[in-house]
This record gives sequence, structure tokens and C-alpha cells, in this order.
Amino acid sequence: DKGAERRAKLAALEAGDIHILVGTHAVFQKDVVFADLRLAIIDEQHRFGVAQRMELGAKGAAVDVLVMTTTPIPRSLALAQYGDMDVSVLDEKPPGRSPVTTALVATSKMDAVVDRLRAAVAEGRQCYWVCPLVEESEVSDKTAAEERFKRLRASLGEGVVGLVHGQMPPGDKDAAMRDFVSGQTKVLVATTVIEVGVNVPNASIMVIERAESFGLAQLHQLRGRVGRGAAKSTCLLMYQAPLSESGRQRLEIMRETEDGFRISEEDLAMRGAGDVIGTAQSGLPRFRIADLERQTALMALAQSDARKLLLDDPTLDSERGTAARTLLWLMEQDKAIRLISVG
Repeated sequence: DKGAERRAKLAALEAGDIHILVGTHAVFQKDVVFADLRLAIIDEQHRFGVAQRMELGAKGAAVDVLVMTTTPIPRSLALAQYGDMDVSVLDEKPPGRSPVTTALVATSKMDAVVDRLRAAVAEGRQCYWVCPLVEESEVSDKTAAEERFKRLRASLGEGVVGLVHGQMPPGDKDAAMRDFVSGQTKVLVATTVIEVGVNVPNASIMVIERAESFGLAQLHQLRGRVGRGAAKSTCLLMYQAPLSESGRQRLEIMRETEDGFRISEEDLAMRGAGDVIGTAQSGLPRFRIADLERQTALMALAQSDARKLLLDDPTLDSERGTAARTLLWLMEQDKAIRLISVG
């Protein structure tokens, strides 16, 4: 929304005439004012930073924050393990969804993959082909979507292959998606713009080129574009050898499981918990705190002890309470608690 229409909506929101607001990143902007915001729901949590989520939570006096994701970021998973976030797990696929078989394929077998794709298209199946770049780059050897589109079009025929990426004009992008949804094109070459919000039940093949360059959350989201219909679905993770150790681990995890929570746990083990009282969503925490992987029992004990301290001394006036209060002050507790509250 722009101009007068946007101003009218913002005025209605501030006056309390709008009770439910659905929006994108624009909701975080300072001119978006709520009359009395009580609940903020953030979908696809991994696409937003901690500071952004905190800005949304700060738009009301006492806002409950619900974050939703198929793959929790390491920081949020750590907060859940600390006991500072309540977690609900939906571990069943929606009705009609089929399992997705995931395989690792070296880029040296590109011709064989294209041959199999040609046969699948002849059977009436549809395929996503995801590339890490939009255009060829002199500083990267990764295949670009535009170049792959040209090659697949030459191999599979005119009108069979479509192209969509974030740098296209909105009209062209919408037209390409319409052609794929209607079945007019059978193969859609894309960047990660198709990561969310795309539902084509007839699409049963996902090819992710240079998969080792993507994070686990992105790989899991992209794989979720297939397996939405009754047909058997396949995800091919194409990699360029030799793989780094972390790249090999990521791809093997994807091959082993479709469980987003399990993938997140492995991501936490590989990348670190981030800063639970800061904004880093992965990496090593700033303080030398307990190891989440090896000292879960100690975490539970510390959580229980902290709650008992608050129960016995809610104003933190005892010797232990004063020490805890001093520690919280040193850690900028006001900001830290707000950061924790948004996951």
C-alpha cells in the first residue's frame, strides 16, 4: 500500500478500528502504530532478525509474541532448552502430503540429472530447479539462474522451462509463476524467492544446485515446496566436490531426516547457540555458560534454582537476590529480557 491508502490504514490502526493486521517487514516501521497491540505472530521466524522481532513486540505495553517456523534458529532452540520459551511442536504433515526422498548428487552428473528430468516432464511431472545466484559472477563459480534457464531451455525445448527471481519486474515474475501453477511450464528455474508461499501440488521434483552453499533452514524450506500432492516426490541436492566438513554434515542431515526440529538441533550443534541475551542468532555465546549439548541436567537445575530464588525473594533483597540483581544489571537486563522475549 502507498500514499493515501496507506495513510488511511495507518490512521485506522492507530484509532483501533483495525483489530487484525497482516503485513510484511513494513509492519516494523516506526509510523506503524497500534492502539493496543496484545499479540504479535511472526511467521517464517528465520527470515527476521532479533532486533526486528523486538521492535514489533515493543509496539504494545504487554505483547505476547508467537513465532512460527519449520526450522527454529539456533538461538531460539537454545532459549527453549533454557526454559525461556514455551514450545509447541506440530510433527505431522498436513493431510495428503507425501514423504520426500532426498538424494545427494555431484554436479559432475549434471547430464544424467537432465536426462531423468526430461523423462519426468514427459510423464507430466513438474520440477523446481533452484540456483544460488541470479546472474553469472566473476567472483563466484556458482551457477546462476539465468544461465541455467538458458541451458535447460536448450535441452528440454521452448516453452517447457520458466524463470523467476527477485530482480525481475513484478509483472514478469507473477506471469512466470502463473504459467508454472497452471502447468503450462513444467520446469521452473528460480532463486530462493520460491522458498515460502508457493504451493504447486503437481510439482514433485526439487533440484537444488550447489546445495552446499545453502543453510539448513533454507534447504528444508526449499524441499518443502514438493511433497504437497499424492505423487512420490524427490529432492536432489547437487553439490560440487570436494565438500567441506560442514557442507558434508549439512547435506547428510538433510538426507537423513525431514524433521525440522531435528534439523534445528543439528544446526545448533554445528553453529552454536548465538547470544541468548543479545542479537546474534547463531555462533558462540559471549559468556562461558553451560554446554547445552552435554549439560542439560545442569541447565534444568539452574532454571529450577532461579525460579526458587524468585519465589522466596521476589524483590531480590536477600544476599543472593542482591548478587543476582547486580549480575542482571551488569548484563543490561532490561534489554536482555526484551531480547529473550521475542525468541
